[in-house]
Amino acid sequence: MDNLFLILFLISILAFVIGMIKPGIVLSWSPEAKRKRKYVAMYFGTATVVFIILFGITTPPTSESAVKSEQVEKDEAADKDAEEQAKKDAEEQAKKDAEEQAKKDAEEQAKIEAEEQAKKDAEEQAKKEAEEAAKNAETMSQTQAVKMAQDYLNYTAFSKSGLIAQLEYEGFSNADATYATDKLNVDWQAQAVKTAHDYLNYTAFSRSGLIQQLEFEGFSNAHATNAVDNLHVNWQEQAVKMAQDYLDYTSFSRSGLIQQLEYEGFSNADATYAVDEVGL
Repeated sequence: MDNLFLILFLISILAFVIGMIKPGIVLSWSPEAKRKRKYVAMYFGTATVVFIILFGITTPPTSESAVKSEQVEKDEAADKDAEEQAKKDAEEQAKKDAEEQAKKDAEEQAKIEAEEQAKKDAEEQAKKEAEEAAKNAETMSQTQAVKMAQDYLNYTAFSKSGLIAQLEYEGFSNADATYATDKLNVDWQAQAVKTAHDYLNYTAFSRSGLIQQLEFEGFSNAHATNAVDNLHVNWQEQAVKMAQDYLDYTSFSRSGLIQQLEYEGFSNADATYAVDEVGL
């Protein structure tokens, strides 16, 4: 509104100036008698004064304009801050949603993996139990093999390989013979000792000869050696006994009998002692 009054004021003063020079131009609409400077002053001078007063009234104070401008700037800044805050809140919410979704996905994946692992463990356990059940389920042939193996061990001593061979000789398969031998949980070291003792009750041996004989029966060198050493044998007496057995069977010279005893595994000292004892 103040702008309108300013324009009218400028028009009025322009008309006043022109009318003071040529009244007829600005008062062309008036009767000829009133086309004079006094009427120009009356009309346009009054209009000029009125419009300048109205312009002054309607023009807002400078401080109000400044306050209004400042308020506009504050409002714009507030809108900008609100937009930035809304953007920040939206980003944080999106980040939070993404983290929650990632956490949820991880939990679901972990649950799936745990279920799969549990299923796998259950299958492996079931398979293991089935294998154990099959292993523990003896066939009739295996039962008979176990019984015969026990009967043989009650009668005499065997090495593991010797007992398996004996059961195979009786007609059992290697698998059944091996199963029966393992089933009995035999102390093969004790069997080696018993076998060594049985051999010494039957005939004379040198230490190395008896170890070799036990290895021939299927015992390991360790079991054979340990069995022979646990018997606490007097090897000189064994040499004497063997020397006598040889002389009972055939004739020997002194040196020939010593050599034969050394061949059987006796030391030269034990062989010489034995030959002296039998009077050769």
